[in-house]
Amino acid sequence: QLQLVESGGGLVQPGGSLRLSCAASGFSLDDYSVGWFRQAPGKEREGVSCIGRTDGTTYYGDSMKGRSTISRDKDKSTVFLQMNGLEPEDTAVYYCAAGTFSVLFRLCAGWDLSLSDDMDHWGKGTLVTVSS
Repeated sequence: QLQLVESGGGLVQPGGSLRLSCAASGFSLDDYSVGWFRQAPGKEREGVSCIGRTDGTTYYGDSMKGRSTISRDKDKSTVFLQMNGLEPEDTAVYYCAAGTFSVLFRLCAGWDLSLSDDMDHWGKGTLVTVSS
């Protein structure tokens, strides 16, 4: 079964850090560009950060720019999102997705939300709650 599995979410206090992981089952993430997205209650899904398949080109959305770092471990076929200085406004379900560079980065930048359907794989999400 082909699937993406996110992990690392949880409850954290404001100012805290979390590292999310995205791992693939049944295929290799090395074959895809990969991105992290989030959706808070009542809001549209937005791109947090994306990383290219070949040269590691990265993109960071305004929401967590300067507070997050995306990376990939090709040996483990895993993509990570390190988040620091978390704020209550960061509370959301965080999803990882895999697809082609052109589709992923346009979706990551929020240019066309309908591109979600053109992504090859979506995970089911991991909940991040920032609260004291």
